[in-house]
Amino acid sequence: MSVVVDHLAELTGFRDRDVMDVTLVTALRDLLSGPVAVAIYRCVGEPGEQRWLTRARLNVADAVATADSLWVDPETLPRLADHPRRLECLTQRSVLQQREGSEWITTFPLATEREIVGVLELHSARRLNAEAQRMVASVLRIYHNFQGLLDYSERDTLTGLLNRKTFDESFLKAVSELPLRAQTLACQDRRHVGVHPRYWLGVIDIDNFKSINDRFGHLIGDEVLLLLSRLMRSSFRFNDLLYRFGGEEFVVLMRCEDEADAAHAFERFRLNTEEYAFPQVGRLTVSIGFTQIRAGDSPAAAFERADKAVYHAKGAGRNQVQSHATLVAQGSMIEARQLSDVELF
Repeated sequence: MSVVVDHLAELTGFRDRDVMDVTLVTALRDLLSGPVAVAIYRCVGEPGEQRWLTRARLNVADAVATADSLWVDPETLPRLADHPRRLECLTQRSVLQQREGSEWITTFPLATEREIVGVLELHSARRLNAEAQRMVASVLRIYHNFQGLLDYSERDTLTGLLNRKTFDESFLKAVSELPLRAQTLACQDRRHVGVHPRYWLGVIDIDNFKSINDRFGHLIGDEVLLLLSRLMRSSFRFNDLLYRFGGEEFVVLMRCEDEADAAHAFERFRLNTEEYAFPQVGRLTVSIGFTQIRAGDSPAAAFERADKAVYHAKGAGRNQVQSHATLVAQGSMIEARQLSDVELF
């Protein structure tokens, strides 16, 4: 019993979902007698194009779990139909067991408050008995409840998008993957340009949102915010991080090859918004500014650049996408001088 309690304490001791998934598969491997492998697979992507994303997989002899990168190219992931056993568990929302060669494979559905989002898959030499299944189900209930608490603390209650307080951590993770300036120059000398990831920060502001609240009331204004968040989910990729910062201001953190790709993604969302008929309100538009995240950037510095591009977009007539770097190159904006990579508060 003490071993179970120790694992549960470790499972609920983290506020990082990646670490939680790794902790879950590690706990189940240790608690069950002789599993060959334990893995968590999530269903990601748009309907009709959904794929299996490996959140954590641990084989019996592995020292650490493996997982797909958050920024993996969706085209490289297996389709749902490529693994019919997982798909059946997902659609039936029930525990399934099946023998495959010398192994037994048991799949458990993983659920949020609203939907089934993935499966837990156990490979074992013997069929998982009823007692073992109950133990796994109990651990998954605790995992599910704790995920719900994280959602409550990390998500905007109206839109379900990430909230502002989760932004800094995700931003700093992205910056940590960027090379320092000296390393970049060394890479250029070795013709290794382009091997490092590029991240982009976009700020989205609804045009004339105050007039919507004034004319139609705050309930209709909230409905607009909710519908816009759904447009964001359908316009951006599953691994783009979407935030509501408050009021009518939204933020996107994405990984793209170059500025043209980032501009195309933001323009797609701008156009989708312009063409959408919002109930009672009708048509509305958004102004968007974006910037590339630089090595040594702080969240405040990158946000300020993108926000200045939004301000320029609004001043130039609204309903447009503006790049901070392009505005500076055109002479439409002066680059703020950065005296230090360290900000003092």
